[in-house]
Amino acid sequence: MSEKLFESYQLGNLKLKNRVVMAPMTRNRSHGNVPGESVATYYGQRAEAGLIITEGTSPSPNGLGYPRIPGLFNGDHVAGWKRVADAVHEGGGHILVQLMHTGRVGHPLNLPAGATLLAPSAVAAPGEMYTDAEGPKPHPAPKQMTEDDIEQAIEEYARAAQLSLEAGLDGVELHGANGYLIDQFLNTASNTRTDRWGGSVENRIRFAVEVAREVTRRIDSQRVGMRISPYGAFNGMGPDDEHDELYRKLADELSSLKLSYLHIVDHSSMGAPPVSDEVKAMLRKQFNGTLILSGGYERDRAERDLREDKGDLVAFGRPFISNPKLVSKMRRGGELLPPNSDLLYTPGDEGYIDYLVEG
Repeated sequence: MSEKLFESYQLGNLKLKNRVVMAPMTRNRSHGNVPGESVATYYGQRAEAGLIITEGTSPSPNGLGYPRIPGLFNGDHVAGWKRVADAVHEGGGHILVQLMHTGRVGHPLNLPAGATLLAPSAVAAPGEMYTDAEGPKPHPAPKQMTEDDIEQAIEEYARAAQLSLEAGLDGVELHGANGYLIDQFLNTASNTRTDRWGGSVENRIRFAVEVAREVTRRIDSQRVGMRISPYGAFNGMGPDDEHDELYRKLADELSSLKLSYLHIVDHSSMGAPPVSDEVKAMLRKQFNGTLILSGGYERDRAERDLREDKGDLVAFGRPFISNPKLVSKMRRGGELLPPNSDLLYTPGDEGYIDYLVEG
């Protein structure tokens, strides 16, 4: 019997050569916030994945909260991402850029001149943010977004989606997970607003839905997906009494917009509360499109969940860092090398593009 994990799959307009997705992972190698030759090499080395979703890429100067993360809002960014897209396509792969506005998760020392740390509410994220200039610094309280700020942010996502196609990328994933800007609107831990952008479930999902709506006005909805993290605890998030209902209504709205996929993050393998099978089944039923599963997967569990129709594609994260030919290794049952955790976010090529490229 053939393994479903290695079967081809039709994702919107893309014919994927297998059901293995390379998950988005922050790597902090885009100096000046522009992806360079090393970034192109990194993604090109991993092009045998059925689909690559890039690291979080800001659609706005205000969203560059981490050091050395890429942007997608000017000509230099487009040129950089074109190099990346070309490298992946030359390897026979497909690649989506993950649009991630960091919102309150950042520090002014990481932002370019004139940018502002913005969020739904003036509530600081817990913990610290690393800065190249001064090392770790406490997260400051962000500026609460005005109506104009919100409309501008929605436009920035839409413009970045347009630029993704100019760069030759295959589409975008909207990062609605892990405590970044879209998730900050969804979650009562970060959204204390009492206007039409906060309070009720309908109001808290409004930003996510309006971003998706405006993006799908600019590019084909089959080139757009969204990543979500129900019950996620990263960056100070947490559930409330309406949590399941919020994600049910969000999935329904995104389905009505005909998004290509919904990508569920389950970080229980990293110590976060699990996303229950019941919640995943509800999202599977509610969203009329492709479902991507992620969270600590290895080959056997991925194959089992695909055969049980819990999802259509499975995302793998850290194994791709140190095993560029992960698909080939999993197919033949080869030993996977662990990544060097000390070099995950450092500036250079070591621990980035120097892992042995063999299947």
